[in-house]
Amino acid sequence: MGPLIRIFIWVAFSIALTGQVYASEQLAKDNGCLNCHKVDSKGLGPSLKDIAGKYKGDAGAESALVDKVKKGGSGAWGSVPMPPNSPRVSDSDIQKMVKWILSM
Repeated sequence: MGPLIRIFIWVAFSIALTGQVYASEQLAKDNGCLNCHKVDSKGLGPSLKDIAGKYKGDAGAESALVDKVKKGGSGAWGSVPMPPNSPRVSDSDIQKMVKWILSM
């Protein structure tokens, strides 16, 4: 494979990855997640990067976080409860956002 083709593939992959990140961040914004959670800093809830760090390497994290986003809960990050987000937010959107968060 020639160097020009490698560069093209790298650029295409980078654009696709950036689009996926943007779509997930936009989903979080559109669904109100960023009203309480910030990407890099604590808001009313923990930062999304802190959540990713807490669950790094945990094989059950994705399933547990999807369940937490759907049903809500409290106690894991302090006394402020997170309200349930299902069925207001679709299961598909919750899954995409959790994958995005865990990729940080």
